[in-house]
Amino acid sequence: MSKLIKRRSFLKGAAVAGAGAAVAASSLSAPAIAQGKRELKMVTTWPKNFPGLGTSAERLAKRISSASDGAITVKVYAAGELVPPFESFDAVSQGTADMYHAADYYWQGKSKAYNFFCTVPFGLTSSEMNAWIHHAGGQELWDELGAGFNIKPFMAGNTGVQWGGWFNKEMNGLEDFKGLKMRMPGLGGEVLRRLGAAAVALPGGEIFPALQAGTIDATEWVGPWNDLAFGFYKVTKYYYWPGFHEPGTVLSCGINKGVWDSFSASEQSLIETCAAAENDVVLAEFNAKNSDALDTLVNEHGVQVRRMPNDMLNALGQKSGEVVADAAEEDQMTRKVYESFINFRKKAIAYSKLSDQAYWQARLLPFKYG
Repeated sequence: MSKLIKRRSFLKGAAVAGAGAAVAASSLSAPAIAQGKRELKMVTTWPKNFPGLGTSAERLAKRISSASDGAITVKVYAAGELVPPFESFDAVSQGTADMYHAADYYWQGKSKAYNFFCTVPFGLTSSEMNAWIHHAGGQELWDELGAGFNIKPFMAGNTGVQWGGWFNKEMNGLEDFKGLKMRMPGLGGEVLRRLGAAAVALPGGEIFPALQAGTIDATEWVGPWNDLAFGFYKVTKYYYWPGFHEPGTVLSCGINKGVWDSFSASEQSLIETCAAAENDVVLAEFNAKNSDALDTLVNEHGVQVRRMPNDMLNALGQKSGEVVADAAEEDQMTRKVYESFINFRKKAIAYSKLSDQAYWQARLLPFKYG
């Protein structure tokens, strides 16, 4: 064989070998990428696909999957599908699930401090909650609280100001609370107890049957859009506003701390950004849907809308202040959260009188517009 032929044979063999090596490398790298994919289990406290709450959990899951190009996928389990709704916190804390979507005041049995990161009676509005959490030390305190339970928390939605609730009778004075059996979780429930009511915490899916059976006489849930979806108008017609107990309710996403720490910095940033986006979208959705839903409740279902009298609201405010202050005495962590929250509330009220509140009042003046 000539040197030229030998050289050609060598080059051809080298090319084949190189191609084979490339194929081998390709076949090795594909499983490595596949193995790098993560599927997280998210448990929620909401009925499956319930408007605004259950759908928000699903949308957050899709955001994370889309933003990560499928590297991180989230499987959503509605209330009761993997664990009972009020066991979501423990499931994530213990690692049975990877993350939850819920309202953190459901966990006040773990620490009263959790109320402040969801909502407290006569507390902060949605925009004020965003300000406190993002720019006034709230997130750092929430992280510190969550670390004690192996959970990393985020805001992932807000309902805005909620309504006062559905009652089977007119509420004319404080005496009407005595003996009233009402579904109301969080510190709002404690306010009712101090006024002589029997407040109970029920997950969303159990409220209508309890109201229908007479197990409870009244309930709050969220507002017109969500309340219409549950059909409360079918069993009671008195619908009261405003909701003193939940002025800006945060929906939260809690992630198992071990799972969170296992993510890269870019993955953590991705999840944090997805939660922040969902936080804005949910509030906008509630604001868009509530007015039409209220119109349907009143004009199609004959619901009677009532405003709570000022003397009642004043008394509720007084009791709320006592309940919130008493919660701070539970432990040092709750005291620290309370002091941060209450100081920011004072600043927010002082400024809102000259900004949002002043504008809303001006907009109600009887001038012609449009």
